[in-house]
Amino acid sequence: MYKYLLLFVGLIGASTLSAQEQPTFTRQDTLRGSITPERAWWDLTYYHLAVRVKPEESSLSGSTTVHYKVLKPHQSMQIDLQEPLRIEKVVQDGQELTYRREGNAYFIALQKKQQIGQLESVQVFYAGKPQVAKRPPWDGGVQWEKDADGNWLVATSCQGLGASVWWPCKDHMYDEPDSMLISITVPKPLVDVSNGRLRKITDNNDNTRTFDWFVSNPINNYGVNMNVGNYVSWNEIYDGEKGKLSLSYYALPQDQDKAKEQFKQVPLMMKAFEHWFGPYPFYEDGYKLVQVPYLGMEHQSSVTYGNGFKNGYLGKDLSGTGWGLKWDFIIIHESGHEWFANNITYKDIADMWVHESFTNYSENLYTEYHFGKQAGTEYVLGTRKLIANKARIMGFYNVNHAGSGDMYYKGGNMLHTIRQVVNDDEKWRQILRGLNKTFYHQTVDGSDIIKYISDKAGRNLSKVFDQYLREIKIPQLEYAFEGKTLRYRWTNAVDGFDLPVKVTLQGGKPQFIYPTTSWQTLKTKGEKNLEVDRNFYVGWKQG
Repeated sequence: MYKYLLLFVGLIGASTLSAQEQPTFTRQDTLRGSITPERAWWDLTYYHLAVRVKPEESSLSGSTTVHYKVLKPHQSMQIDLQEPLRIEKVVQDGQELTYRREGNAYFIALQKKQQIGQLESVQVFYAGKPQVAKRPPWDGGVQWEKDADGNWLVATSCQGLGASVWWPCKDHMYDEPDSMLISITVPKPLVDVSNGRLRKITDNNDNTRTFDWFVSNPINNYGVNMNVGNYVSWNEIYDGEKGKLSLSYYALPQDQDKAKEQFKQVPLMMKAFEHWFGPYPFYEDGYKLVQVPYLGMEHQSSVTYGNGFKNGYLGKDLSGTGWGLKWDFIIIHESGHEWFANNITYKDIADMWVHESFTNYSENLYTEYHFGKQAGTEYVLGTRKLIANKARIMGFYNVNHAGSGDMYYKGGNMLHTIRQVVNDDEKWRQILRGLNKTFYHQTVDGSDIIKYISDKAGRNLSKVFDQYLREIKIPQLEYAFEGKTLRYRWTNAVDGFDLPVKVTLQGGKPQFIYPTTSWQTLKTKGEKNLEVDRNFYVGWKQG
């Protein structure tokens, strides 16, 4: 999601830090962002989340049954739940357990001896009024809204903030359940739309209904959602790379006609992204697009939408080229996250660029697929004006700290630059598809992605990634003509930076040169002008 995007003003990072400064972190940051001893000893295998939604009270109650495998002996388990919600009771094998609370982390004292290899479960009961979203999805939580007809419209969004803002869970991205059952109870006649496939609807004797949604694939915590409203729905089948894929759409009755027209872009999105990234990663769970009262988010198999049924970003072209008005920004961008965020998921939010840089780049690839390579190029180059270069893209590890908003457009231009180095469009496409196949349904470190791309490209690109992810400076090609010799080197660059770059000498054809941070030379015919290919996100100057 565009977590740091302010409308049409440009990208502003969550921090104004320089590339080297580190903020002060708290004990709560460590408990939230690190793999604590109370998390490390158990492998999450399955959740059953059961929630009763009470819109008139703006409250939730219910439980999470946490199924897990014991990896090593330990008797204390960390479960996270954010204030003002409270855990009321924890039960294992019929026995109520004691626990202590430290901020948003609860440490449960397990009485049963935890033996390596055993499959166990605990049920965590909770209730209260969850944090209300202040500026969703950027500052998320739960929204309690009403539609134009006065019906309740309730939605969750919690990237970065954490799923524990509305349900108790192991709130760290490194560990995902293999599958999940989501049971949401709402007042009649409201409908809940969550992740996965609807198994059943149960009519209760208290004028409520329970919707059971089953997710048959691994899912990250912030990707879990509930959307409660007076929805109408329709479906279609997409013939995809892995066969028949169900596409389902949910909108408010007053917006159904507009939604039916705008949502026709979904099959176009699917065709482009299956071409570039490989099969949609969640055929078993289907794909849904759900209208919500905020801009939108990449909830797995339940993508949310609030872009006003307009092309562009709320009707504006962020690239300034015109190409961004050819498609609906939220449909394309948030759906791109199904591959980069939900299929391939960062272990630590410090590597949020793995989600956002690739998904920003997917906008360029979508444009290229449907409107041609030149259109895609113009789009991505047009977004450079949105790059701030005030704080580094990579965050700090183990403290739930994301880097700057430059992970979007600077990250996208970084990948566009690396594509030029690969210099083979089909090879580049296979790298993107290979990422989604190799890391299928996995959590990753950013270093895993860097190594994979380097290996497949046949060139160590670690210093290139370091330059764009860890530094705010843009590498500068410094050059000078001395007789029939061209001298050149990289400045403004990290030690060892060695990005090949395509240049054109006066009257000649484009060619690669291979600058490093030390002076290199090239014999020429006496030319005195040099132009760098604009597809490379670099600067240049004659010394």
